[in-house]
Amino acid sequence: MWVGIFCELTEFALLFAVFFVARAHHPEAFSAGPSRLSLLAGTGYTLMLLTSGWCVARAVHAMRSGKRSHCMRWLIGALVFGLGYPAIKVFELQRNFAHGLDGSAGVFIVSYYYLTFTHLVHVFWGLLGMLWVMARTGLGAYTPEDHGGLEAFACYWHVTDMLWLMIFPLFYLLG
Repeated sequence: MWVGIFCELTEFALLFAVFFVARAHHPEAFSAGPSRLSLLAGTGYTLMLLTSGWCVARAVHAMRSGKRSHCMRWLIGALVFGLGYPAIKVFELQRNFAHGLDGSAGVFIVSYYYLTFTHLVHVFWGLLGMLWVMARTGLGAYTPEDHGGLEAFACYWHVTDMLWLMIFPLFYLLG
């Protein structure tokens, strides 16, 4: 699990390096870029991911307390909020394309799509992992003493949250 998280962090470190190199070479595009995006969508992603992460933390706490049914309810909540991320992405993409923000809209938008789509892929992997730990929780595979798989998933999901907390200000707030 830690090797996977390290690989994920390395991948995003390289993408952030590309972002900063592009920003250094095209400061005017990156200065005007955030005003072209929907701050409402960016804020929505942030709220969905943080709420989902909080639900996952509560699920781990419930499992540690021996409350498997509570754990499952928190995981369902985490899944619902986690699914909010791709749902918002659909609406944001429709908005972006309606405003002409496609792959030919400049270096800022290309950087935005490249980094946020990579993050979206990681969110999908996390959602699949969430379904896996939900199935294992439902089957009674985790106990208060042995729930390492659930904790490993929680670590992955929180890294995905943390990465978004770095992406959000770069694209939606800082000009």
